[in-house]
Amino acid sequence: MTSSPTSFDTLDWRWRRFDELSVHELQYIYMARQQVFSVEQNCAYLDVDGYDEHSHHLAAWSPQHKVPLAYARLVDPGLKYAEPSMGRVITTSAARGSGLGRELVRRTIAHAAKAFPGQGIRISAQSRLEAFYQEAGFVVVGDRYLEDGIPHTQMLLPAS
Repeated sequence: MTSSPTSFDTLDWRWRRFDELSVHELQYIYMARQQVFSVEQNCAYLDVDGYDEHSHHLAAWSPQHKVPLAYARLVDPGLKYAEPSMGRVITTSAARGSGLGRELVRRTIAHAAKAFPGQGIRISAQSRLEAFYQEAGFVVVGDRYLEDGIPHTQMLLPAS
């Protein structure tokens, strides 16, 4: 995978509401999330937390891989936070270092602006990724805290 933005356009980017996901798409999304969060980050927590059914799901699919290369969910406003919330942001090992994570966040922000105009986006970011999210316009809005044993920071992308 190259870092050229045009290579990202060759991926099959799919936005789906929970009820629109096929059982296979959902299984592969959960497999990717478990691989990144539970196996690679060695973190035991409840991934399937009840927010998926109230979210928009973006996955970047490639014919060469069963699981999506990148994934994020956008939780509806008023559930986790007053604002929509981006979370479960992953780039699988096959695509890391390619810039795909930045493209994923860019697409998620653009979708949020269309789906929830005039609203910001609030996230609970792993603290080690603060600079990554600051590049996308997020600002730190609280102290660091532990979530599932990992330092996190609440961040907000102000409404545009």
